[in-house]
Amino acid sequence: MILQFWNSHMNRPAPALLQPRKSPRQARSAVTIEAIHTATIQVLLAGGVGKLTTTRVAERADVSVGTMYQYYPHKQALLFAIVERQLEAIMDTMMVAAERLRGADLATVAEGLATAWLDAKTADIVSSRAIYAIAAEFDLGEHMGLAMSRMIELIGGLIATAPDGNLADVESAAFIVAALLGGSVRIVMEAGAAEGDLARLRQELPRACGAYLAAAN
Repeated sequence: MILQFWNSHMNRPAPALLQPRKSPRQARSAVTIEAIHTATIQVLLAGGVGKLTTTRVAERADVSVGTMYQYYPHKQALLFAIVERQLEAIMDTMMVAAERLRGADLATVAEGLATAWLDAKTADIVSSRAIYAIAAEFDLGEHMGLAMSRMIELIGGLIATAPDGNLADVESAAFIVAALLGGSVRIVMEAGAAEGDLARLRQELPRACGAYLAAAN
């Protein structure tokens, strides 16, 4: 088991090798990228990562293989782009939620953050499961560290503006709330995310975050 773990990490491609060859600069190119990303998810869901090839994705996206290679030099770069896109979409959702929650009390902040996080993670539960499955193939340490920093800053800003907030260490409180959100959802998603478990999480996660903030206040 330890050897398998070590080998899987040793074989992970370096992040620099996973970057796209170019970024879309025109509306037409953006449409092409969107079609490629959608096709990638569809191929993943149909046959899993083992049967995913750039040729299959190109056929599903109705683009040439040459067009695929203009953006992604290989299959791993394409999959990495899908994971990055998911991370960015989640952060965008949380930024919108933060704007809506600014100035709200701690209980409202806790409920709003937990609900927004769950909404972002489960908007397309089938696709999310597929993305979780491929995310383990990459070294996401830098990306996850940046996302965590952004979440701590976002949550800390909301706590600081809460009219009933009186926390001595806002940054530590924000860190714990971010860990509660990220850790709980990840465990449930990686375990299969049964419908009942998701419903339970949606009911209890806001309560857990609210109880923590109330106790730390």
